[in-house]
Amino acid sequence: MTIKVTFPDGAARDYARGTTGTTIVEGISKSLAKKTVAMRWNGVLSDLSDALDADGKIEFVTRDSGSADVLELIRHDTAHVLAEAVQELWPTTQVTIGPVIENGFYYDFKRDEPFSEDDFPVIEKKMAEIIDRGAAFTKEVWTRDQAKAFFNARGENFKVELVDAIPADQSLKMYKQGQWIDLCRGPHMRTVKDIGNAFKLTKVAGAYWRGDSNNPVLSRIYGTAFATKEELDAYLHMMAEAEKRDHRKIGQEMDLYHFQPEAQGSVFWHPKGYVLYNQMETYIRRRLNSSGYVEVKTPQLMSSKFWEASGHWGKYRENMFVVPDEVPGTEEEGPVLSGKSDLMALKPMNCPAHIQIFNQGIKSYRDLPLRMAEFGCCHRNEAHGALHGLMRVRQMTQDDAHIFCREDQIQSETEHFVHLLYSVYAHMGFSDVVIKLATRPEKFGGTVERWDAAEKALGDALRATGYDFEIAEGEGAFYAPKLEFHLKDAIGRSWQVGTLQLDYVLPERLDATYVAEDGSRKYAVMLHRAILGSLERFIGMMIESYAGKMPMWLAPVQVVVATIVSEADETAEKLVRQLRSAGIRAELDVRNEKINYKVREHSVGKVPLMFVVGKREAEEGTVSVRRLGTEGQKVVPFMDALVELMAEATPPDLKAKAA
Repeated sequence: MTIKVTFPDGAARDYARGTTGTTIVEGISKSLAKKTVAMRWNGVLSDLSDALDADGKIEFVTRDSGSADVLELIRHDTAHVLAEAVQELWPTTQVTIGPVIENGFYYDFKRDEPFSEDDFPVIEKKMAEIIDRGAAFTKEVWTRDQAKAFFNARGENFKVELVDAIPADQSLKMYKQGQWIDLCRGPHMRTVKDIGNAFKLTKVAGAYWRGDSNNPVLSRIYGTAFATKEELDAYLHMMAEAEKRDHRKIGQEMDLYHFQPEAQGSVFWHPKGYVLYNQMETYIRRRLNSSGYVEVKTPQLMSSKFWEASGHWGKYRENMFVVPDEVPGTEEEGPVLSGKSDLMALKPMNCPAHIQIFNQGIKSYRDLPLRMAEFGCCHRNEAHGALHGLMRVRQMTQDDAHIFCREDQIQSETEHFVHLLYSVYAHMGFSDVVIKLATRPEKFGGTVERWDAAEKALGDALRATGYDFEIAEGEGAFYAPKLEFHLKDAIGRSWQVGTLQLDYVLPERLDATYVAEDGSRKYAVMLHRAILGSLERFIGMMIESYAGKMPMWLAPVQVVVATIVSEADETAEKLVRQLRSAGIRAELDVRNEKINYKVREHSVGKVPLMFVVGKREAEEGTVSVRRLGTEGQKVVPFMDALVELMAEATPPDLKAKAA
C-alpha cells in the first residue's frame, strides 16, 4: 500500500506505507539529507526517523534554517546531554525533568550535595565529549510496567512518578543516545553531534519537585544553546550587559526604592524614585487628557459577588487577595476571624469597576466612544518565588483605560490607540515594536462564536492601521483576545508592555448597554487598553534599557551644583535657588570633599549634569559643565547653561507642542 506525501511547493509523490522521513529526504538530495535534522509531518514537529502511515504534508527542518524549530531541538537535545553528563560524573544522581524554556533550558537533579557553578567546567567538558561521540537518538515505545521496572531498578524514583502521571491514552516513549536512556515525548535531532558546540551552562538554583514546597528540593541547572558560536557569544554578551543593568542594583545605587519581607512584592518608593514615578504618571496623564480620555477613581476593595458577576471569581480567584467582610476579633485567646462572614477581594484589575461607572445613567450612541482612564492600584497574589524587583510585583499601578464604543467604532478607536501608543514609545526612546494578536486561551469566558468575532474584528482593525502583527496562539485574556505590544530595549531584549483587548463578554455579563440610533438597547463593545502597562514594570524596564542614565526630563536629579572651594558656596546656593525656580530638579553639594570624589559619587547616582563652581567661576558668573558619561567639560555663563538645560529638561510631548 502507498501513501501520498505532499511537499511545501505543492508537489506530491507516492511512497510505500511505513517509509521514514529519512528515506524520503535521502531520495531527494544527499546534500539536503546531511543538513536535515527533523521534519514537520502534517504541521507537527517529528523525528526524521518516524514511519509515515497515512497521507500528509512534509516539511524538512534543516539545522542551518535559523528557525524556532531548530533552536528548540538544539536546546532540548542539549538538556539530554547535560543529564547524561551529570550521571556519568555522579552516577547516584537522579534525573527528573529537563524542559526547553525561553532563551535556553534547564534540568532538575536530586543529589545529596547540591550543585554549584564551580561544577560547570567539568560538566561542560563531559558534555563536549558526549557530543563528540556522535551517538544517534533512537526512540522506543515501552509499556508502563517496562518503564517502571527499568527506573525502579536504577533507583530513579522521580521517573517512576512521572510514568504514573502520563495519561493512559498516551504512548510512553523512551529515547536512547548511546547507552544513556530517558523518558521523553520528543522529538529529537538525528544525533547528539547535531547539537554543535554553541552551548553554555549559566546558573544553578534550588527548585521544589513539581513546584510544591512539601516535596524534595532539587538542584536546577540552567543552560542555553544556539545554532552557532556567534549567536551564543552575542547572547552571553547581552546577558553580561543585562547583569550590569539590573534595575534592582541600579535602583539601590540611585536610592530610588526598596523592598522588604513585611510587604512582599510591594514597592517602598524613596523620594528620588517617586520623582521618577510621578514624572511618568504626569506625562501619560497629559497624553490621555489631550486624547479625549476622562479620568476616574474606583474602589480597591469590593464584594466577591461583584467578582462573581464579572466572571473573575471563577477564573481568576487564585490570583486575588480575598478579605473577610468583618471586624477582626480582639480577644487575645479568641479567633481573629469567625470564618462566617461574606468575602471581599482587592481588585486585580479595574475593568469591572469601570463598567459600574458606565452604567450610571442611560448612555446613547451619541455618547460613544467613552474613553475612561484610571491610574488604578491593583493587587495580584503572585507566589513569593515569582516576585522579581519591579518586574513582578503584587501591588502595581497601571495606566489603565477602557474604551466603550459601538461596533462601527472598533477600527477607528484601534487606530487612535495604536498611533497614541507608538507616539508614547517614541518619546520614551523605543522605536522597535512587535505586535502580537493573542487568541482564545484554554480557559475562556463567553462563546466560541463571540471569540471568533472578536479576534476577526481586532485583526481587521489592526490591519487597517498598516502595522504588521504575529499570532500568539492561545495567549488571550480569559474574556477577550488582545494585541500585545513588545518593545526591544537598548541591548536587544524584548519586553511585553502595552495591550489592547477587544471584549464582548464583560459588557454582556455586567449589562453595559447604550440606546442605539433606532432606539433599541445594545451592548457596548469594550476595549481594555494600556500603553505603559504596570508603571512599576515599565520603570524597571526603562532603568535597565538606559542603564540608569534616564533622559533628562525623567532624571530624579537633573543637575548637581558642586563647589571646589568654600568661597564658592554662597554662589552655588544662589544658583541652586535659580535652577529650582526655573523648574529644574537641582541639588547642592558644598561638602568639604575633593571635586573628583564628588564627580564619582554623583556618577554612580546617574545624575546627568554637574555644574562645578570654583573661585573663578563665582567671580565670572560661569559654571564648568560636566555631563555624565563624558570626560570633557566646558565653562559657560550660568544663564546660558540654564537655558540649555531647561530646553533639554522639557518633556517631549510639551516640546512637540511648543514646536
